[in-house]
Parts: sequence; C-alpha cells; structure tokens
Amino acid sequence: MTCRDWFQLTLKEGLTVFRDQQFSSDMTSAAVKRIEDVQVVRALQYPEDRGPMRHPIRPESYIAMDNFYTSTVYRKGAEVIRMYHTLLGADGFRKGMDLYFERHDGQAVTCDDFRAAMADANKFDLTQFERWYTQSGTPIVSCTKSYSAKDKTLSLTLQQTCAASPSGAVALPFLIPIRVGFLAKDASGKAREVHKEEVLHLTEAKQTFTIKDVDTDPVLSLLRDFSAPVKFEFERGDEELAFLMGNDTDSFNRWEAGQQLFSRAILANVKLFQTKGEAAMTVDQALVAAYKSTLIDKSLDKSLCAYALQTPTLSTMAEEMETVDPDALVASRTFTRKHIAQQLRAELLQVYVDNTLPVEPFRNDKEAIGMRRLKNTCLAYLAELEDDETIALLEKQAMESTCMTDLASAANSLSSIKCAARDKVMAHFYEKHAKGNDQILCKWLTIGASASTDDALERANSLLAHPGFSLKNPNKCRSVVLSFASNMKPFHKPDGSGYKWLADRILDIDKINPQVAAKLTSKLSSFRRFDSARQTLMKEQLQRIKDFVGVSKDTYEIAMRSLTTE
Repeated sequence: MTCRDWFQLTLKEGLTVFRDQQFSSDMTSAAVKRIEDVQVVRALQYPEDRGPMRHPIRPESYIAMDNFYTSTVYRKGAEVIRMYHTLLGADGFRKGMDLYFERHDGQAVTCDDFRAAMADANKFDLTQFERWYTQSGTPIVSCTKSYSAKDKTLSLTLQQTCAASPSGAVALPFLIPIRVGFLAKDASGKAREVHKEEVLHLTEAKQTFTIKDVDTDPVLSLLRDFSAPVKFEFERGDEELAFLMGNDTDSFNRWEAGQQLFSRAILANVKLFQTKGEAAMTVDQALVAAYKSTLIDKSLDKSLCAYALQTPTLSTMAEEMETVDPDALVASRTFTRKHIAQQLRAELLQVYVDNTLPVEPFRNDKEAIGMRRLKNTCLAYLAELEDDETIALLEKQAMESTCMTDLASAANSLSSIKCAARDKVMAHFYEKHAKGNDQILCKWLTIGASASTDDALERANSLLAHPGFSLKNPNKCRSVVLSFASNMKPFHKPDGSGYKWLADRILDIDKINPQVAAKLTSKLSSFRRFDSARQTLMKEQLQRIKDFVGVSKDTYEIAMRSLTTE
C-alpha cells in the first residue's frame, strides 16, 4: 500500500513511528521507551502546535511539501495511532489492522480508509476521531473531582479546550481517551488500587463521569501512559505529587509526578529570580526528600530511577511559561539542581560508585544500561557543584572510559565548566574517537555547541571553522547550528547576536540545502513567546531571511508564515 497523495503522509509515517515504538518497547523497557517518546513530543511537537507553522497531522495546504516532514506529522501522528490502540484495545487494534490490509492491499489509500477499517472491524463509531486529522493544536484537559463516602461514588468532571487554528477556525471537541487509576495509601504508606483502571472517553467540551464502588477518596493517577497528546491540568499539593512519585503503580505517571514536582520548584524560582533576584531562590525540603527517597530506593528499575531523577528540559518548562525568560529559567534550573547536589552529595557519590561497572569486559545488557544511566544522572548533578573533586571525577571517567556513553556524558557535563579539564577531555575525545568518524564527530560537535558558557558564540564559530565541519553535510550542520540555536541562554542573549548568527548560517545553508535551512528558520518562529525586545530582534532576522534575494521557497515559507501568522 502507498499514500494516495502527500496530504496522507502521516498515514504511513505515524504508523511507522508507532510500530517502531512498540517493537522497541518489547525489546527493552516499555516504561522507559514511553518516557523517551513523550519527552520528544513535548520538546519538539508541542512547540510546533504553538507556532505559526501549526498544522493538523493531515496538512491542508503547503508551498513546499518538505516543510511538512514535521514532528506533528510523525510524532503526533504516532500518538493518534496509539489512541486507536487505547480506545480499541490490543486485540481490537489488530482486528482493525487485519481489515485494513485485507481491504487495501496494493492500493493508494487515505487516512480515512485507515480510520474506517478500525471502526468497521470493531463496530466502534470513530466519526468524531477524524478531528485529530483535521484540527491543529494541543488540547488542554482540566479535571475536578468530588467523592461521596456515603454512596462510595467518585465524580470526575473533565473539560477540554483547544486554541483556534491559524485561520481562526474554532476547534470542536476531540474524542480523547483518558486512562485513570485510583490509588490510596495502605498501612505501610505504599499505594493500593481501590478500583480497576478506567479509560474514559471524553467527547464533549465538558463531561462528568461517575465511578461507582470506590471504597475511599482516591488519589487519582490521570492520563496514565500518556494516553492522549494533551496538556492535563489538575490541582495537586506537593505531598500528593511526592506520594505518586514514590508509589504510583503506573511507571509513566510515577515519572510524571516527579517531573511536575521539579517544574513547580523551578518555575517558582523563576518568579523569585524576576522579582527579588537570584539570592531569593530556594528549594523546599519536601522535594529534596522525595528525590532522596527515589535515589536510594534499590528496588526500582535503574533506568526508570535515572529518568525519575532528571529535571525537565528547558524547552519543556518553557512550554509552561506565558512569556519565556531565558535568563531566569536557566538560572532557576541550575540553582535547583545545584541545591539538590549540595544537599545529597554523599548519596549521589555513593550511587555513582555502586553503579560503576568495570571497564572490561564491556556489558550492554539491560542491567548494565540502567546502571550507566543512573550513574551518569548522578554525575550530571554533581557537575553542578563545579568543585575540584567533581571535575577530577569527570575527567577520570572521560579519559579512562572505553564506553562512548560514559565518555559523552562526562564530556557533556564538563562542557559548561570553565576549567583545564574541559579542554583536555574535548581534545582527547576528538583525537581518539571523533577524528575520521563522522558519526562520533557529530556527537562531539553537538557537545561543543550545546555548552552554556559566556563565550558560547565564539566557541560555535570555532566549530564552524573546524577542519572536520562542512556546511554541505546536513548532520554536521544540525550538530553545530541547531544545537547552538537550542542552547537557551547564549542563543537568546539580549543583544540579539545569537539570532543574527543563526540567520547568517541559514542564508549560507539555504544555497546548499533548503530543507535544512527551512528547519533552522523555525527556531526563530517562536518569537511571540518572548519579551518585546527579543521579539523585535528575532523578527528583524526573519524579515531579513524572507526578503533575501534568491531565498528558497522552503525557507521563504517558514519565514513568511512566521511573520504573518498570529
């Protein structure tokens, strides 16, 4: 089978990504794989849904089709396929696939053909589900609850909203599957299920669901396994989040609770930084205690533990801010991580030591992978201290390791620390591993361009002049140019030097590879998310790109839509 036309691209690409995710989940850890996939959706696809190039997974029009090889088509497309799986169950999804193949083998097909096969095979009305193909944007779902101890019933009221499309069309309610678990503390303080898990089908703008035979007011585990690509709003206290972080029986939501705790602490410090200055920032001991509990819990899967301990990325937290303040956000995240490292230095060092494997023989089994993840997570926190002992530890790991994961992790943690060890390690990394090997060279270039230092722009220029770099190589371009444009503080320097540097690179690359140049241009598309001064500076560079004589239609479309679409 093939696609009838380019507008159906998500039909094959969304399904392909989903199939790969399922295969990788079966071969490794389903929980870890799900966390990784959701991190990508939030870091890459959510910003697309807020930007001027926002489009449904089945685009309606384009100037250059190359501009729709996007995270929305691929990643959100995979999430739409996953929702079929959630709504219909594994057996129902297989029945739908079988009917789809039976009907359309050898044909050129559409997204509607796929949806019809899923509906007909399961006698399930999926008419409303088409809106996931025709409407753009990330729905926001909010929840309130009320519990009756007398009747042992729980009422959940869910409400969904979604911003209007770039054309101004108001979004109609989606069909959204919401997986919900119902938990309570047992006598030991651990979680017990007080009712079987439910998959609620939210179809209206506002809808109330009643769950019977719930013997106590439960702690809700909402949107389990990220059952829909939505933003979920539900009021919780820190104590409840800490309980879920340590006890939720859904591994994804256990990680999610920790991420919410971290985000809450970091964003609170953003406000303190903005109003009272860096000296006013603080970290609640409840967060430190929850972190410590997870860190020393030897019963946890080590990979899951490593992910639970990691703070949300800057781009993920930026999505939660109405106006992004790069300086405050970077300072707050750094302060929070450093405070945890100071408070739990001994525990972090011990876990690091306990999970350090012998250099030889090299192991690549599930346990060894988890140990490396956990060890390097601890090391990244310790690196925030920037003291002599930690720098020596980073240097030792980088210089002695025969494992690329350990070398890259240590080099990355050192890259933002101004010290002799950083230059020594990066030189060793290049001479021993990256020189003559383009795949490893791209990793080395990425680490260099991602370093958050005062001289980051000068360092990026030195990478462009490096003999191993070439503008004609797309991967090397992305490794330096895209990495620097994703480096929040240096790229968004208030004088606009980062924006001008990116525009210069885009116009250079556009002559060679318009598709790469167009993707890079989208890094300026989010200008409306920033303060007025940065908005003006970013718009100037977009206008310059748009008006450049001979600019490709790929790059022109991104710049034009960025400037004209609200």
